[in-house]
Amino acid sequence: MQLTKHTDYAFRVLIYLAMQPTDTLATIQEISEYFDISRNHMMKIVQKLANAGFVQSIRGKKGGIKLGKATQEINLRSIVELMEATLKPIDCTSQPCKLNPGCDLKKILFTGQRQYMDYIGQFTVADLVKQNGEASIKGQML
Repeated sequence: MQLTKHTDYAFRVLIYLAMQPTDTLATIQEISEYFDISRNHMMKIVQKLANAGFVQSIRGKKGGIKLGKATQEINLRSIVELMEATLKPIDCTSQPCKLNPGCDLKKILFTGQRQYMDYIGQFTVADLVKQNGEASIKGQML
């Protein structure tokens, strides 16, 4: 399964916010410049994260955004489920497949999908951020 850029960027926002000091507010402009992502696209991602409670948005002159939950409460699976339009690995019905009655491909792919989601469900944003404030995934610094 390959995640969309929308989900990738959502993870980046959460990691970025997790690396900030506790009472620090970040701005969408700051994050979009840091990752070289359009501000408009970043606004859509942050809005979706805020609507789900993962990000808290504070309006006003001294406003900004910060995590809406503790890092250990933000499960990676929940972010994928929120951000991805569909989690179906294959759709055999949109263009009816002649192999459908005897084909096990759908069952195999759905099983793999479920195992993937169960695996990432074991991790939280806290697992992605080291104690010294640096973020890494499998040893690669972000």
